[in-house]
Amino acid sequence: MITEKGQSIEDRSMGIIESEIGSHPYSSDEWTIVKRVIHSTADFDFARENKMIFHKDAIKEGMKALQSGCPIVVDVNGVVGGLNKDNLEKFGNRVICNISEPLIVSEAKKLNKTRAQTSMRMASKDMSGGIVAIGNAPTALLEVIRMIKEDVMLPSLVIGIPVGFVCASESKDELRTLDIPYITNLGRKGGSPCASAIINALYIILKAKLSS
Repeated sequence: MITEKGQSIEDRSMGIIESEIGSHPYSSDEWTIVKRVIHSTADFDFARENKMIFHKDAIKEGMKALQSGCPIVVDVNGVVGGLNKDNLEKFGNRVICNISEPLIVSEAKKLNKTRAQTSMRMASKDMSGGIVAIGNAPTALLEVIRMIKEDVMLPSLVIGIPVGFVCASESKDELRTLDIPYITNLGRKGGSPCASAIINALYIILKAKLSS
């Protein structure tokens, strides 16, 4: 029978990750993020074959945006469910996920686009200066990249870690060609738990720096 409480289990899990991963190329702040992604997926590939990639300004700009109370635009409700609600409330960050809105559904049909694409385009006014987190839909990430190239908006940070076999890897490759703050990974792996884990880890780093 498991009798340990949540924090104890989490601490043990982090210790297991540290012991099994051994040496790694990440900075301290980057490792905080990678470790949280591994914890949310039990998949060490995020530090190895499907390793995570950080733009040089990603963590700094992500923390600055969260501290300022920026909006967080996400592609699916799965990302919303994984976010730490206490942190959202503490820093006043509003989460926007409109993929299931009737207007998005009807507009996507009219334009012959995916709901993920349409939801990103419709949320563009909340993206400038905010954080965009894509965990599920490669088409959402491609639409965000397209809007950035069109100068429609400019987020403070793009977290692009969609999962899948069609365009997931390619969308991440294209994100890495942009000179904007981003956090992504190599290959097909990803998912909503990864996207929310990255944001939660940014909060952990931010709070540690504010209390030091």
